[in-house]
Amino acid sequence: MEHMKRLSIALLPGDGIGREVIPAARRVLERAVGGLQFEEYEWGSEHYFRHGAMMPVDALQRLRQHDAILLGAVGHPDIPDHITLNGMLLPIRRGFDLYVNERPAFLYEGVKSPLIGYAPGSIDMVVIRENTEGEYANVGGFLYHHMPEEVAVQTSVFTRFGCERVIRYAFDLGRRRNGKRRVTSVTKSNAQGYSMVLWDSVFREVASEYPDIETESLLVDAAAMNFVRRPGSFDVVVASNLFGDILSDLSAMVAGSIGLAPSANLDPRRQAPSLFEPVHGSAPDIAGKGLANPLGTILAAAMMLEHLGEPAAAASIESGVRSVLACGKALTADLGGRASTAEVTDAVIAAIG
Repeated sequence: MEHMKRLSIALLPGDGIGREVIPAARRVLERAVGGLQFEEYEWGSEHYFRHGAMMPVDALQRLRQHDAILLGAVGHPDIPDHITLNGMLLPIRRGFDLYVNERPAFLYEGVKSPLIGYAPGSIDMVVIRENTEGEYANVGGFLYHHMPEEVAVQTSVFTRFGCERVIRYAFDLGRRRNGKRRVTSVTKSNAQGYSMVLWDSVFREVASEYPDIETESLLVDAAAMNFVRRPGSFDVVVASNLFGDILSDLSAMVAGSIGLAPSANLDPRRQAPSLFEPVHGSAPDIAGKGLANPLGTILAAAMMLEHLGEPAAAASIESGVRSVLACGKALTADLGGRASTAEVTDAVIAAIG
């Protein structure tokens, strides 16, 4: 067991299978490292049913006292998704200015891509998604609401400041990764003649400062096609809030399963606690059945430790996950196996131990 300085982690199990994968990740963290303090917050849809809000008004103040946040999932079939998302996850991202959403996709040994001919490690990319503005800025409104002539206006917000900082993060990551030293920008400036033209302009300006990094710029429809046609060619992909959200689900699937996909919502300046989560949703169809794949959350916990300055502990968890996947004896249904959430978690703990 790796012993480390005492760190405080906020646990937000949230909804659905989040209430199964967060305890699994906690067990792995407790096995891999020492000195962690956990505080669990029972916020989410059940809190909404009781109090009319996904979390209390002082939620951000309470979360700010922690070093990091580990989130399970948000979403309930009886509550519209825009209420759950705008009631919990998006306010945390915006309130703490977690402007980088980092979503790696890696084809592990023992995992089959739905695409033919890809060997372990041949798909290794990370989608960097702008996380606080863009298409998810939630600026707009209704006119003649609930009337036959109803009008809805949804405004995307792109700022030079917001574009530049996330694009620069992508280039810096391209230098740090042992990859192809390539950054791909995803755009749609042929149709979005203001927001995406600004994005393209900033990308070119930042790229000029990184002559050692190869670049390409793809329209989002071409990027979606090429994620399937040539996923092995991508290294770092930087995209707006909406495009990054969609494409990161696709990158997870070509790498085997969305159940394996971790995600980091980062404040690179470290002025607020960053939030880590699996990419998958609350999956109400399998919630409570012990069928959820915990590995996306466990890998998110490893990303959390890396961010907190504990690379050895993070590496031990990722190594445990790699071992379990390569062995192939404890896999959940999304990976072609029959193991339960608890059995997969036990296998990772044993591999770490």
